[in-house]
Amino acid sequence: MKSATILKTEISVTSIDEVSKLLTIKKNLMVAVCNVNTIVTCYRNKSINKIINSFDIKCPDGFPVAKSSEILYKNQQKRVDGYNLFYDTIEKGLENDTSHYFFGNTDIVTNKMISNLKIKFPKINISGYTCPPFLDLEKLTEDKYINDLKTKNPDIIWVSLGFPKQEQFINKLKSEVGLNSNFVGIGAVFEWVAGTKVKAPEILANIGLEWIFRLLQEPKRLYKRYFIDNSLFIIYFIKQYLSK
Repeated sequence: MKSATILKTEISVTSIDEVSKLLTIKKNLMVAVCNVNTIVTCYRNKSINKIINSFDIKCPDGFPVAKSSEILYKNQQKRVDGYNLFYDTIEKGLENDTSHYFFGNTDIVTNKMISNLKIKFPKINISGYTCPPFLDLEKLTEDKYINDLKTKNPDIIWVSLGFPKQEQFINKLKSEVGLNSNFVGIGAVFEWVAGTKVKAPEILANIGLEWIFRLLQEPKRLYKRYFIDNSLFIIYFIKQYLSK
């Protein structure tokens, strides 16, 4: 799979259809869903950047990342967002009984999500889920949290711990435990599918205004991320564009 360097991150040149197909036919894939927050953090943090770049697929989640790839490399890149990737992968996986495991978030959110998924996809194969308390990375990889993963060895493990913890968790688990499952860091998608938070309409997401919709829902948590990271992304991108 080709990649396009956005700031310091090697973003995959791909599509939702391609990634979802790979997730249902291959093993041992690590997938990161990269938005502006991801790209800016990687630009400023070498260790996180190294982890993200080690993933097999780095999806251009969100309009700014996809558009930057298109502007810099003339590749007609479109958004490969976590929400649509999640649904498309589950739908494709029905054909070969792909098994799914959910790790992270809360019991309330995850159970609501599973209930909604079973209504939408009655034949979905859910092998299990684990919702650990808010813990540091070392404790998250203790046996009591990963023994179920080892036993069930699902085809895909969807991880909702938030960036960058979910990517650090995936990286640590793949290197130390040796599961052959596919891992996808999926962030807020659990809550959108559960209905505990409202997903921005596609028309807004496709023109780069999804962040406003999310900011209105969670202003205290997200205002720094969007105002600081979005501003820095524009500055860093202009610098890269001019140098190119």
